[in-house]
Amino acid sequence: MNDNHPESSPWAIPVAQVATRPGQSKAIDHDFPAPDGIGDEVIGIREGADVHVDGSFDSIVDGLIFNGAVTAPVTAECSRCLKPLSARHTIHVTAFFPYAPDAHEQRRGKGRNDEEVDIIAGEEESDDFYPLAGNNTFADIEALLRDNLVESLPLKPLCRPDCKGLCPQCGIDLNEEPDHRHEVADIRWSALEGLKAKLEAEQGGDADGHDAE
Repeated sequence: MNDNHPESSPWAIPVAQVATRPGQSKAIDHDFPAPDGIGDEVIGIREGADVHVDGSFDSIVDGLIFNGAVTAPVTAECSRCLKPLSARHTIHVTAFFPYAPDAHEQRRGKGRNDEEVDIIAGEEESDDFYPLAGNNTFADIEALLRDNLVESLPLKPLCRPDCKGLCPQCGIDLNEEPDHRHEVADIRWSALEGLKAKLEAEQGGDADGHDAE
């Protein structure tokens, strides 16, 4: 985000209309580009993909509280069978955008003098804090999107909860071939099988010798 020109950010939302009026709300229903760095080669959200934000900024004395839903297109690979996956991923977000210290103190003082309702965000309101920009006139949600989407992605995505994965010997998809099997010899018996074959060979040789006599 450009601190000198916060309005140039594609994630900047103008909030001056509600930032100076505690108790007011600003609705958001808009698509934003996905920030970079969300996920990896196994699961992630492509940079620049449309991320839909549907919620509102609620103005209080200390700052703005955002409540809303974030929906993004997720591409992934099943961690068991390696099947490509794609889905719309929705999360619910609550975040606090505190006012800059000087503006914060001014609003607290005005609230006391005019006997306005003093609504202050407690720790229980939100664990996520993001600064306002442009003298409290813009809320930039780039970090909010990245932080919350990254945290919500599963570490091991699955195509379905009971995915059987791939055969460890030949790689066939066991979901498509559930009866697939390989005959595997138990190496614990291989030495005995060799000894048995040797004894049988020796016994056969002795029998041939007796017949010759």
